Amino acid sequence: MADTATLTLNDVLDRNTILTDVKVETKEDVFRTLAERLFEQGYVSSVDDFLDALHKREEEGATGIGNHIAIPHGRSETVTRNGVAIAILDHEIEWESLDDTGAKLVVMFTVGASGDGANDHLKLLSMFARKMAQQQVVDALLKAKDADEVIAAFQD
Repeated sequence: MADTATLTLNDVLDRNTILTDVKVETKEDVFRTLAERLFEQGYVSSVDDFLDALHKREEEGATGIGNHIAIPHGRSETVTRNGVAIAILDHEIEWESLDDTGAKLVVMFTVGASGDGANDHLKLLSMFARKMAQQQVVDALLKAKDADEVIAAFQD
């Protein structure tokens, strides 16, 4: 990953961790699907340990930020590199959120347990939050049919 001072969305958007038309029924299904993909791509060294970190964070409060968007994240020693996995769901699922909407767009961050990991996480969260605050970006993401369309939506 690039130096956080020069970090861009292009540095963290990985076609291999972007899934579209995801068919799941629960938050737990999303967690496992994305955690397994992050493991396969070398972002985490243990699916179960990363799932534990996700659950621990969920206990602290809702990760649904509204407008059908959820941003779960896990800070863990199992994270081998900070990154993001994105799931565009084929339908809305139940998710605790600030506006009582479920989730259709899930942006999951991996966060290293070190101080640098936390700093990278805040930078990533800020970059993604600015983009997802734009309704045209959210609309494009929800319609995305493949990883390239997801990446294009974030670059608009």
